[in-house]
Amino acid sequence: MQVRKATLEDLPHLIDFTKSEAMDAEGMDLDSEQVRQGIRMALEDSTKAMYWVLTDEEDTPVGSISALREWSDWRAGYYWWIQSLYLAPKQRGKGHAARLIAEVNAEMQKQNGLELRLYVHRGNLAAMKAYERIGFDGLDYEIMKLSRKQR
Repeated sequence: MQVRKATLEDLPHLIDFTKSEAMDAEGMDLDSEQVRQGIRMALEDSTKAMYWVLTDEEDTPVGSISALREWSDWRAGYYWWIQSLYLAPKQRGKGHAARLIAEVNAEMQKQNGLELRLYVHRGNLAAMKAYERIGFDGLDYEIMKLSRKQR
């Protein structure tokens, strides 16, 4: 198993992983074409997001992670956010999530990032426990939203 930067050749796997992650975490069935467009745009422009894949011996992706950067005017640097993390069911519980996160953390350190953060659905207790084992802890922030008006 190895972790490498994702390429456009990985797009079909990344689409499947993203759709599976949304279904597993929140019971959401995402639109495949919209997911394809979003991931493709990021793979072509790393200022949007960066993707890595965990691959097996045949270089077939069996997991992925994506991250993006958020500028902080308070601290004059970037917070890094894990946007998505997915492992095929057979790969879970083997320490691979920590490997993927370590890869993102190393890139963040190389680019002098401030901190690696993530958000997790309140109901996804298994993910919360996994992140806590890796070393993440809570922040004193609540995520709020103002939705775009429906047309």
